Amino acid sequence: MAVATQTFLKIKEIKEGVVILKGNALRGIMIVSSLNFGLKSAEEQEAIISQFQDFLNSLDFHCQVIVQSRRVNITGYLDQLKKLEQEQKNELLKIQTAEYLKFIQSLLAKGIIMTKRFYIVIPYSAIEVEGTTKKLKGAMTATLNEEEFKVQKSQLWQRMEFLSLGLKRCGLTAYPLTTPEIVELFWGIFHSKQAEAGYYPEMPPEMIS
Repeated sequence: MAVATQTFLKIKEIKEGVVILKGNALRGIMIVSSLNFGLKSAEEQEAIISQFQDFLNSLDFHCQVIVQSRRVNITGYLDQLKKLEQEQKNELLKIQTAEYLKFIQSLLAKGIIMTKRFYIVIPYSAIEVEGTTKKLKGAMTATLNEEEFKVQKSQLWQRMEFLSLGLKRCGLTAYPLTTPEIVELFWGIFHSKQAEAGYYPEMPPEMIS
């Protein structure tokens, strides 16, 4: 990532599945499953809406919902098809495999195969909880020590568990992203074309903590 981009981002560090911002506020990111609302009966739809409304009303902190649309990354699958075509001894099966490969590639070229991913970003800030701005200037420059990080991470995790349980009542499943998954998510946002092509960078060991 370029220096200019790093300067633009508010992220200081990604550690133990937690995003640490430059102001020392924490962010947790959870990926959430989806459900086919349109296929549910009217009664089921009403129940889901009611449960989701109750869930939102139960929150005493804000969170951010992110919906990411992207062409499906099936580079590995295409590579397997190419290998299968090359190794195929039956001439008819070889031709059929080649035609199927062309068909999949044509769908990708048209952007037809798309996927949606749903994320929830959960915040935690000691300053926000304490309800004071006296320490704001120092908090913006100071580095969290290990004990402070563990305490604040524990509070963040409690919020994430609360969200997970609330979403479960709505028929959804939420999982927290690990450090490599968060790095990959942000990398994909700023390198969308490479991500869609199936390329992801090797993660430096210092970024996987």
